Amino acid sequence: MNLRQVFVSLLMFGVAGLLLFMYLQAWIEGQHTASGEKLQQQITNQDAVIANCLDEIPPVHCKTTTKHNWACSKMMVLSSSSWTELLGMEDFTLPPPGTQRKVVQSRHVPPGHSRQEMAILDSRHWQGKADPFGAVAVSLVSRLSDQQKISEPPLSQFREVYLPLALRPLNKTLVKGDEWKDVGSTQEKRRSFLYEFCQKYNSRKKLRTHLVHMVSRIYVEDRHKVLYCEVPKAGCSNWKRVLMVLNGLATSTRNISHDDVHYGKHLRKLDSYDLKGIYTRLNTYTKTIFVRDPLERLVSAFRDKFEHPNSYYHPVFGKAIIKKYRHNADEEALKTGSGVKFKEFIQYLLDSHRPVGMDIHWEQVSKLCYPCLINYDFIGKFETLEEDANYFLQLVGAPAELKFPKFKDRHSSDERTSAEVVRQYLKELSKEERQLTYDFYYLDYLMFNYTSPIV
Repeated sequence: MNLRQVFVSLLMFGVAGLLLFMYLQAWIEGQHTASGEKLQQQITNQDAVIANCLDEIPPVHCKTTTKHNWACSKMMVLSSSSWTELLGMEDFTLPPPGTQRKVVQSRHVPPGHSRQEMAILDSRHWQGKADPFGAVAVSLVSRLSDQQKISEPPLSQFREVYLPLALRPLNKTLVKGDEWKDVGSTQEKRRSFLYEFCQKYNSRKKLRTHLVHMVSRIYVEDRHKVLYCEVPKAGCSNWKRVLMVLNGLATSTRNISHDDVHYGKHLRKLDSYDLKGIYTRLNTYTKTIFVRDPLERLVSAFRDKFEHPNSYYHPVFGKAIIKKYRHNADEEALKTGSGVKFKEFIQYLLDSHRPVGMDIHWEQVSKLCYPCLINYDFIGKFETLEEDANYFLQLVGAPAELKFPKFKDRHSSDERTSAEVVRQYLKELSKEERQLTYDFYYLDYLMFNYTSPIV
């Protein structure tokens, strides 16, 4: 064999080796990609457990199974055993269709509670069984389905989460003056009411959930050790201004613009910390949430996002809503997404096959802040926003000159969304649509003891 033949042989051998190496590398990468996609799907499934559980809870009234009924159709395909597994209650049974609720006599009203509060906790029963509509809270802490238990990805974000055994008393040593006595008393009633509600419908089983997702709406102020869960349309813009002042990022709430509040990224969220930082703050900081009557919050969000020019909500949500729910829509409306009607917005909200996803401005508080998993120390309400906020600022030792701002963040010339304004908007809906809208926010009404609207 001459030198040329040896060279050609070596070259062919090298090329064959290179091709074999490339094939093996591609095969290995393919295996890794498939495993990664499978793991990501497992994470997605795990992360959606709580939200999906809430979606499966039937509404208060389930008389029809029309295509717009977001829950009735789901209820019809779930057997009683499926609901038992979903809610984690061995004695849970679905009532037969058409069964009326049986109200039992309320127990003795303990000090600090109203009969209305105790009636909500005591009167929801189905023929002696736990009422599924009162039991919606247990879905927040129920065990995972077998499908989600099949694989437990070794991710550090997943940890066992427990409800605290007892309410942590508020430290009131920094509160000055007797004028806060009534506000403090009201606060204790709210805390006790929510805690008892969650305790009553908690299966007391540990829950493996995505902790980072659970705290993704919580803002952190380290100087005064405050955790604030953001509920849009319940004073959140001014609360962020207050947190920025507390944190030394501004000298006055008046000097902070709307864009700085929402797009400046000056404040950290709890999910930006490592696991140790998250747990430490959850266990030691004062956790607060401010809520609002659900339908008032809904109408306020609609007015803000759809009745004023908006470069995001009109093209993203407006165009999709008009295209699906408006018959014979003109070309201009389809192009801009402007002019969405409240009835069309409600059709989108109640549709189980929405053309575009949910948004934090009208998402349920139970899915934003997980109030039965995170034991909030302070529950403020938009209806008493100023006095609740200023009382809270004293509790955490804020500077005496810092007061919660009174000004309206945007559209200051508009009438504030009130109960009367809500009634005017509800007139645009059919009776069934009004009932289904209330059903959609039923858990929020129940958890925070809001009076049921006349729908």
